Order: sequence, then structure tokens, then C-alpha cells
Amino acid sequence: MKYSIDKHEKYTLLSLEEEKLDTLLAPKLKSEFITLFQSGVPNLILDMSQVRYVDSSGLSSILVANRLAGEVEGFLVLAALSDHVMKLITISRLDTILNITPSVEEGIDAIFLSEVEKDLAREQTE
Repeated sequence: MKYSIDKHEKYTLLSLEEEKLDTLLAPKLKSEFITLFQSGVPNLILDMSQVRYVDSSGLSSILVANRLAGEVEGFLVLAALSDHVMKLITISRLDTILNITPSVEEGIDAIFLSEVEKDLAREQTE
């Protein structure tokens, strides 16, 4: 599986450099998600700009990442989805539970907004 990881202070960017996210790649991607979240990464942007096809195994790996992010009170963003992948996510009704942005830059903005909201919520409970 070809991918790159770019770690920043508030988020990590995982760019998937594959055209297909299918049964061959999904287990490897799940393992990578588990490793990232266990190593302390709370916020993850998954850049899917090069992905043209996703099957049910690929969707499953994305849902695992979303669950893991929730467990650490983090945030998962799917960025730059192709029309085909977006259509599949919409048909599966996953667009109602996943955070999706048109670009990586907007994903970064979404994470910073999420962090500000968490900080405000903490201040109100103190």
C-alpha cells in the first residue's frame, strides 16, 4: 500500500496514494489507523484525492478510523473524495456520520474548529 504521513501539532495527514481502496488494501489501512491512534494521534485527515474506487472493505476501514477517533475524542476528516467515492458514501448513508470536506485545506480548518469547540466546552464545564 502506497501512502504518506505528514504529522503536525494538531493533526496528522494520511495521503492514500492508491486508486483503489478494496479488500487487498483495507486490512493494511486498518492496521495503520490503529497504529496512529494508539501512538497518540487524535485528529486525522485522510486525503483520498487519488482514490477512484472504494468497496465495502474500504468503507469498513474508514468506519474503524472514525470509531477510533471518537474513542480518543478526536476527529476524522475525509478530504478530496472523487465523485464516485462520494456517491457510494452517500448511498450508504455514511455521509451523515463521517466528516467530509472538499479539500485537505478545508479538512484542516474543520479540525481547528473542532479543537476550538472542545476547548470552549471544557471551559464551560470548569
